[in-house]
Amino acid sequence: MEITVSRKTHFNAAHRLNVPSWSDEKNKAFFGACNNANYHGHNYDLIVSVTGQVDEETGYLIDMKYLKDIVKEEIEDRFDHKNLNLDTDFFKTLNPTAENIAIVIWQLLREKLDQNLKLKVILYETERNFVEYNGN
Repeated sequence: MEITVSRKTHFNAAHRLNVPSWSDEKNKAFFGACNNANYHGHNYDLIVSVTGQVDEETGYLIDMKYLKDIVKEEIEDRFDHKNLNLDTDFFKTLNPTAENIAIVIWQLLREKLDQNLKLKVILYETERNFVEYNGN
């Protein structure tokens, strides 16, 4: 029987959506305000969910303190109050869309978790706009 545990957190970050090979006009037409040359910010909410089997001895799927710590170290410390385009290596060449941010978050956390555990991240860019990624 599988069970899922989740950790919710948030971080604030700025970004600019832009395709360097496109003209300024095409970028502005496609991305609108998200292409602002001076960047813009979001208050991102993140839900990290881990699914697997409960350990019979401990009763845990995963130690929630461990999950809290890796989310803080791998995500909050890297991205909170940062300009994603300028302050992180991940988005110097990768457009920091919500989709790409969620994939990067998933990859960072996947490396820190037991491979027997399934991982899903849900990233809210706004209250109404969110993306979900589980590695597929």
